[in-house]
Amino acid sequence: MPDGFDREHLRGLVTVTQTPRLEIRNLVRAFEGRRVVDDVSLTIMPGQVTCLLGPSGCGKSTTLRMIAGVEMQDSGEIWADGQLVCDTVFRVPPERRGIGLMFQDFALFPHLTVAKNVAFGLSGSQEDKRARVGELLERVDMARHAESYPHQLSGGEQQRVALARALAPQPRIMLMDEPFSGLDNRLRDGIRDQTLTLLKEEDTAVLLVTHEPEEAMRMGDEIALMRNGKIVQQGAPYNVYTRPVDRATVSFFSDANVVRATVNGALANTAFGRFLAPGVADGTDVDIVFRPQHVRIDFDRQGSGPLPTPSDGVAARGVVVRARFLGHESLVEFRMEHDGSLVKATVPNVFLPAAGKVMWLTIPRSRCFVFPASRG
Repeated sequence: MPDGFDREHLRGLVTVTQTPRLEIRNLVRAFEGRRVVDDVSLTIMPGQVTCLLGPSGCGKSTTLRMIAGVEMQDSGEIWADGQLVCDTVFRVPPERRGIGLMFQDFALFPHLTVAKNVAFGLSGSQEDKRARVGELLERVDMARHAESYPHQLSGGEQQRVALARALAPQPRIMLMDEPFSGLDNRLRDGIRDQTLTLLKEEDTAVLLVTHEPEEAMRMGDEIALMRNGKIVQQGAPYNVYTRPVDRATVSFFSDANVVRATVNGALANTAFGRFLAPGVADGTDVDIVFRPQHVRIDFDRQGSGPLPTPSDGVAARGVVVRARFLGHESLVEFRMEHDGSLVKATVPNVFLPAAGKVMWLTIPRSRCFVFPASRG
C-alpha cells in the first residue's frame, strides 16, 4: 500500500450492504390447479414499509399467510435477516418466526383487560412485562384504559390496543392485512399515521396488504402492485404512479381517459394532435391514456380554441354533459364532437359550466401514456 494511505479512510469508502429484514423468493401457491400466487419475490429492509396493493382476490392475503407460516407454499423460499425461514423442505414454526400480525378484526381477547391483552405472549419477569405494557400503552395514548375491556372501547381505541399488542414482543417483521378498513374515514388517517410512526421507531420491516391506492401512497416507502397472482410493478409510490407499466395500472390509481389511435411512422394521430409512439410497428392500435386532472380546459371563442403548441398538441372541441362539485375539486364531463366519446376533467375548487356549453380541451404530452391497445 502506498505510503501515507489512510486505512481508516479506505474503510469509510467501503459500502456496507445491509441484510434484508424480509426476503421472499419466487413464492408459488396454487389451488385446484390455479396459481393464486405466481412467482412472487419481495425484499424489505429494516424500517421499510412495503405495501402489497391490488384488487380483492389477486393473492395478497395468501402471500401474507405464507410468510406468517399459516399457509405452505408450493415452491419458493422465505428468508428473515439472512436466515432461511421456510422452503418446501425446511420450515420454522410460525411462533418462532419473530413476525407480528395485525388484521382487520383486531382479534382482541374479550375476557382480558387492555393491559392483559397487550401482555399476552410476552416472556420475562412480571416487572419487565408491566414496564413494556406501560410503555406501549403510553405511546398509543391508551394508558388510561389499561383496566378496560375491549367491548368498552371504540373501534379506533381497539385498533390502537391491537397495535400495542402486536408490537409488544418487538417483532422484526410486521404483517398487516387491511388493518384500517374497519375504521371510519375520520379516524383512519390519524391512526394510520400513528401506526407508521411507531413501526418506524421500532425499526420493523412492514408488509401492509391493502386494496386502497390512497393508503398505499400514504404509508408505503415502496409499493408492490399485484394482479392475478403476480407483481406487475414495484417501486416508490411516485414512480409507480407517474410511470405506470400499463393502462390497468393507471386506472387502478385513478380515473383514466382513453383515446384510441393507430400508429403510422411512430406517430399516433388523433383529434388532439399527434402522439409519439417510438418502437411501435405501423398499423398497431394504441391507447393514449391520461388522467382527468391533467386535462386543460379553454373557452370557446366564436368557434375557435387555443392555438396548437408542441407541449399541448391540438385543442379538440367538447360539449359539457354535467359538472359536479366534489368538495376539493370539480368534475366536468364532456362529450367530444369528433367521435362522441366521453372525457372527464377535474378542476381545483369550484368550476361548474352549464350543460351544453362548448369548450376546448387539450392534453399535455408530458402527462400522457401510450400503451398497446387493450382488448375489449
